[in-house]
Amino acid sequence: MNRRDSLKAIGLTALTTTVLLEACKQPATDTAAATTKTEKEAGREQWETERDEKLKSETFFTKHEMATITVLANIIIPKDGVSGSASDAKVPEFIEFIVKDMPEHQIPMRGGLKWLDIQCFNRYEKPFVEASTKEQISIVDEIAYPKKAKPEMQAGVSFFNRMRSLTASGFYTTEMGVKDIGYVGNVPNQWPGVPDDVLKQYGMENVKV
Repeated sequence: MNRRDSLKAIGLTALTTTVLLEACKQPATDTAAATTKTEKEAGREQWETERDEKLKSETFFTKHEMATITVLANIIIPKDGVSGSASDAKVPEFIEFIVKDMPEHQIPMRGGLKWLDIQCFNRYEKPFVEASTKEQISIVDEIAYPKKAKPEMQAGVSFFNRMRSLTASGFYTTEMGVKDIGYVGNVPNQWPGVPDDVLKQYGMENVKV
């Protein structure tokens, strides 16, 4: 099982109903995002639309924090032969919105990002985003597997669990993520007729329908 398959198994299981609901109400494309503030969206109250617009106009994470989130998200869901990476699906932007919409994520996320930089400074004398890919993965590997993590790494484990859940939520509620899973939704069926083996079973292989 590769990293992406593992993420599907672990990350999708970790998704909370609340996070998924919040993810699903976000615009999936730039065209949808361009909808005028006054236009009422189907199934949504005007105050909900106005609240979303207000949150989008605000900024929570610093540029450095967003850069770190982008690196982590792409480690969790890298680009492969099936689809793009987490950042290609705009997962960092999704996480920025979610922490504003659900403030309980703010302190754990900001604290976790700071914890990650401290770990990297102590080991490599540089922040996480400036570390090499090998150095970044070496730290992530110590917090990505809760059952194997050392006791002193539990703060990082807790942070990475949250980061992984948010990343999976953001990615697998986009068109790219849905295609990655292989879900095709409702599609028109084409019926080629009764299978030949069934017709033969009932002696009707030469009967024209």
